[in-house]
Amino acid sequence: MQSDDEPHPHPTLLSDFILGSQDGLVNVLGILLGLVAASVEPGSHVTALIVIIAGLSALAAEALSMAAVAYTSTYSRLKLYGSEREREIREMREVPELEREEVRVILRGWGFEGEDLEDMLRRIEAKPKAWLDLMMAFELNLSYVPPEAPRRSAILVGSATILGSIVPLVPFFFYQLSLVNAAIIAAILSAIMLFGIGFYEARVTAGSIWRSGLRITVIGLASGFAGLVIGHFAGLL
Repeated sequence: MQSDDEPHPHPTLLSDFILGSQDGLVNVLGILLGLVAASVEPGSHVTALIVIIAGLSALAAEALSMAAVAYTSTYSRLKLYGSEREREIREMREVPELEREEVRVILRGWGFEGEDLEDMLRRIEAKPKAWLDLMMAFELNLSYVPPEAPRRSAILVGSATILGSIVPLVPFFFYQLSLVNAAIIAAILSAIMLFGIGFYEARVTAGSIWRSGLRITVIGLASGFAGLVIGHFAGLL
């Protein structure tokens, strides 16, 4: 558990890191295992160089794609927050009594009643920014999105995707290893990193390290091994 003095990572940063690293690792691992599975079939011409080229190509495409998706999705949230904020400001100015009643609904949900409710309403109404922030968070369920968030999210997701994609590729650069042995090592390294991602998530969220680590490891490896199954049957064709 983190103490009050420790910095608390922003939840969006955590989700961006997990999204990018896990996605990059699983996608590249699936492609590599599929190629290796196809290579063991008679007549296959799959080599380590082909595996590396395929992995690097997947790395580049996935990193750019994930960064672009992170940017556009975060930018959409930024625009939505801005437009809803402007609408709330307009309604606070044009239909203040309706907005006051919406605040009352929120306060009743928190247990305020009678004079306590009206007193709290007056206090909130006297602070327009607090009033606006309250409506954005508790009426519309929208979190503030800073202007730099799209760029920051794109950089983090893209970088995490590259990091995750490199892990299963590393063994294939050692040409003294057979493709099968390189694939086994790649799967082991991937399992270690996936567990590490779950470990980091649990440390930040105060969850169970083993449960979080095993959950992400099992989900990631299951998705990656789907490529092995496809590669095996494709090699039979």
